[in-house]
Amino acid sequence: MSGEAGSSPSALAAQPSDPSFVRVWGHSLTALRVPAGAFAAAMLAFGVFMLAVGRNPLAIYQQMWRGSFGTWFSFQNTLLRAAPLMLTALATALPGRLGLVVLGGEGALVIGGLCAAVVGVALHGHAPLVVAGGMLAAGALAGGIWIAIGGFLRAYRGVNETIATLLMNYVAIALLNHFVEGPLRDPASLNKPSTTPIGDENMIGNIPGLDAHWGLAWGLGACLLGWFLMHRTLFGFAARVAGGNVRTALLNGLPVARLIVLTTFLGGACAGLAGSLEVAAIHGTANASLVTGYGYTGVLVAFIARQNPLAVIPVSIVIGGIGASGGLLQRAFNLPDATVNVLQGMLFISILLSETLHGRDRKAKQRKVTAPAAPAAPAASPGEQRPLVVT
Repeated sequence: MSGEAGSSPSALAAQPSDPSFVRVWGHSLTALRVPAGAFAAAMLAFGVFMLAVGRNPLAIYQQMWRGSFGTWFSFQNTLLRAAPLMLTALATALPGRLGLVVLGGEGALVIGGLCAAVVGVALHGHAPLVVAGGMLAAGALAGGIWIAIGGFLRAYRGVNETIATLLMNYVAIALLNHFVEGPLRDPASLNKPSTTPIGDENMIGNIPGLDAHWGLAWGLGACLLGWFLMHRTLFGFAARVAGGNVRTALLNGLPVARLIVLTTFLGGACAGLAGSLEVAAIHGTANASLVTGYGYTGVLVAFIARQNPLAVIPVSIVIGGIGASGGLLQRAFNLPDATVNVLQGMLFISILLSETLHGRDRKAKQRKVTAPAAPAAPAASPGEQRPLVVT
């Protein structure tokens, strides 16, 4: 008895038998189980598809592992592809905490890369650190404004943000083609129209010891900051309240419209930063190579991660590895390079279906637990009409 009396409340709260501790870990395992099951189902469906076209699924999986994580070179290639995916996924994940479905990461990346290339040429001759800082800032600002336009239309005009941001992707690509092939075209770029190069001295180098540029560090930092913002600050709490129930948020005086615009700006800034890093670390100029589909793949990453910025990191690495293995599958099995796109499509359908089934199952369990028991009706006396009880 003395030992029990001497136990502090904090020590008791830290024990695994504490209901709150079990509840938190139960929710975490449930959140992990849904995307893991969807991923396994998609991989199984992809294996059946490969079997139908006359390929050995086990050999396909082995080569995919080898092309993504099997060697040090392939792992670095995976990290190189994962860097922009982390940033473009945040363009969907951060607004997703408010219940918004933003698909404009591709457009924000393109606009961010174009503005970064213009600023890099304008600052040519300054210190490389100044040029790099100006390019990254310009790309993030341009991408943030681009997605915030869709957030503004949603908050103040009631325009569906999914349709608005999706259509703005095509507008961004059209603007890129116009400026690259017109006013900003470098006369020396003959076969592939491009803007004037920023110069080798202004390029951002690789992380020491890795064949991956500093965009990987930016992506990791952005995901960590995004998680902290949405889970450990009043801003994130307000965003989650608005995402859970807009009416409740408005009744409590939360500025829902400003939250929507600001969150979409932050998400777009991440995607714009990805575009500026593509220019500053890889291409050295803005051209059609910016339109690689990183923005659309980032939507898949955000949905698999269930809009959690911290979960975006491992999911981006896995999806980046799948993309990195495409060339190896093409050479080893004579498959089209778009085979990995088929797998990504299966993943997207699987994750959407799993979320729907999981939501229905969860609502059914909640109704079963919270449904009040019908009170026992008193015995009716002779001549008294018993009222009808509806449960």
